[in-house]
Amino acid sequence: MTVMAERPTMSGTESQSFEGLLETLDELCVPEGYRAEVVRGSIVVSPWSKGYYHRVMRLVCAQLEPHLPASHVIERGPFLYVFPGDECAYGPDIHVAHERAFETESHHLGGEGLSFVAELTSPATRNDDLTNKVEVYAKGGVPVYLILDMQEEQAIVYGSPSPEGLYEVRFTKPFGEKISIPEPFDLLLDTTGFKAP
Repeated sequence: MTVMAERPTMSGTESQSFEGLLETLDELCVPEGYRAEVVRGSIVVSPWSKGYYHRVMRLVCAQLEPHLPASHVIERGPFLYVFPGDECAYGPDIHVAHERAFETESHHLGGEGLSFVAELTSPATRNDDLTNKVEVYAKGGVPVYLILDMQEEQAIVYGSPSPEGLYEVRFTKPFGEKISIPEPFDLLLDTTGFKAP
């Protein structure tokens, strides 16, 4: 592994197929306090979230849960959703998926089952959260993508992915205000309490 200050990546994986990368990911011993994802054909290791992110994730889940589509469940943490067409596999901070998405023995869940994803940015993941993941989630048909930009203290919501793989809706609000979460959830998310202590 090539160690970088913020975000180590695996060297020697460039020529592997996407399936090979997923197998390598399954066998990888990730250092304590880190998680691994596949980003555009490379394995990327990132540090886990800061402690207060737990409060923010809990607040998002509590507000979203009463608005879930039928047969969908909301979860935090360690599930890996794959997007083979983009050679990406992401472990979102918060995710809503149809309960059928979890009916597998595989460690890799299909990204097409997602109806909502939220990412809380860190210095190590912020660029991917704001760029690559917007594109991949839109192309994957994820109806709502919420970015909680913890460095800029703002919420960004993307919604209504088009057949061309672009989000047609985008809202931005500073933490402390309410932001619209579009269909299929249709609620105002209160971001009070999302700032760092």
